[in-house]
Amino acid sequence: MYVESLNINNYRNYDELFITFDKNTNILYGDNAQGKTNILESIYMAATTKSHRGSKDREIIKIGEEESHIRLCIKKSDISHRIDMHLRKSKNKGVAIDGLPIRRTTELFGLLNVIFFSPEDLSIIKNGPSERRRFLDLELCQLSRLYYQNLSSYSKILNQRNNLLKQIAYNKSLMDTLDVWNMQLVDYGRKVIKERQNFITMLNDLIGEIHLKLTSGKEKLEIIYDKNVGEDEFEQVLSDKVHVDLNYMSTQTGPHRDDIMFMINGIDARRFGSQGQQRTVALSLKIAEIKLVKNIINDNPILLLDDVMSELDSSRREALLEEIKDIQTIITCTGYDDFIKEQVVINNVYHVTNGTVTKI
Repeated sequence: MYVESLNINNYRNYDELFITFDKNTNILYGDNAQGKTNILESIYMAATTKSHRGSKDREIIKIGEEESHIRLCIKKSDISHRIDMHLRKSKNKGVAIDGLPIRRTTELFGLLNVIFFSPEDLSIIKNGPSERRRFLDLELCQLSRLYYQNLSSYSKILNQRNNLLKQIAYNKSLMDTLDVWNMQLVDYGRKVIKERQNFITMLNDLIGEIHLKLTSGKEKLEIIYDKNVGEDEFEQVLSDKVHVDLNYMSTQTGPHRDDIMFMINGIDARRFGSQGQQRTVALSLKIAEIKLVKNIINDNPILLLDDVMSELDSSRREALLEEIKDIQTIITCTGYDDFIKEQVVINNVYHVTNGTVTKI
């Protein structure tokens, strides 16, 4: 699987751009704030319908315009496909595959698997639980349409239950309707918990060896799924803590409060790890993610590297480059001298300057 070409209109700082990609290594270089990351973001957007930055559609559309378009041509199993995405300020986005509009986002998932790696991924390790849940959800939604449906249903029911909790504060007779939402919340919540647990188990099967190699055998890394509540006990805990929910007027129990922990030799990397250790954990996580996606889809994902090489020392850079030999990689950087030094085979080089892309 690889991206053949990208065409964007009124996207961020681009009026219009058409660019083709080699199926191996592609480099976009230029100064900061010229539009390199915007190209990677548009590819990720076409694959997942979401910005890796968490931006809303109206923030992506070029200032002064009402709509934006992305057209991504890909090749998968020797068959070409086209993804068209229409972003609008005042309406939901429209998506078509091979010229046919899709009605549900899930129809897009699995067509193109993309892994995004940027210096901001350090926030997965350093920041609060929401960053780590977002990491889990973005990857799982690409890999499993069923997970997306279960997560989406859980989120909708959670919002409805929270609204009901607020209403009960003013109308106690509505308490009788709470059980209906509890049953549905538990049903979908259990499915989300189970899929997250399976995903973390599969990551753990890979990440320990990767991290051990990156640290010359000094550090053992394990991911711990810090569940807010277990599958089997969810229903009972939700019932027992109803008075807490009524007090806060929001649901305090469920997978929407989950977290994951990265343990280095039994010590929490977020709380006690150095900056260097946290960077290595982030790199181990991405390499494990690449390997896991390969195993699951029996194909290579597309790797988007946003200015990460400058953040890695030579040994860690070498470990990452080893993983990208056989997969399409699109890399942004401020200069590509380092890649020449590393003797990386570069297939395409583009210079990006203020929304203009020139092939070198």
